[in-house]
Amino acid sequence: MTDEEIERIATGFCARTLAREDWTHKAHFATALWLMLRRPDLAPERDMPGMIAAYNESVGGVNSDTAGYHETITQASLRAARAVLAGLPGDVRPQAALAALMDSPLGGKDWPFAYWSRERLMSVEARRGWVEPDLKPLPPAWQRRA
Repeated sequence: MTDEEIERIATGFCARTLAREDWTHKAHFATALWLMLRRPDLAPERDMPGMIAAYNESVGGVNSDTAGYHETITQASLRAARAVLAGLPGDVRPQAALAALMDSPLGGKDWPFAYWSRERLMSVEARRGWVEPDLKPLPPAWQRRA
């Protein structure tokens, strides 16, 4: 994905104009990284929950106990994205940051299941709030929210 494609996805997400089919696993991370690198006025850990929920509704989705926004996955993903960024040069472009992240174990959609059992991660509790992993602890660089 180019820097321009990442910006199109991220700005479309923010404006709630991004097509639903474009909101993929890769697009989630592209948007998070773009926000971290290009929008210092936003705090993704604080702001993305509401942004994702509003986006979901704007494309006809719902945010319920079984679908839509998921707090634990969002916060874990943001922690992981920050850790990837911390390992890159300070002047990294979104394209390079996304490539590094997607080349890591985070590139697969099932990466959270290395840390959480399916039952725990898909619980209402995990969807509504942060729950700690039950299979193994998160890497030290992910332990604290930014």
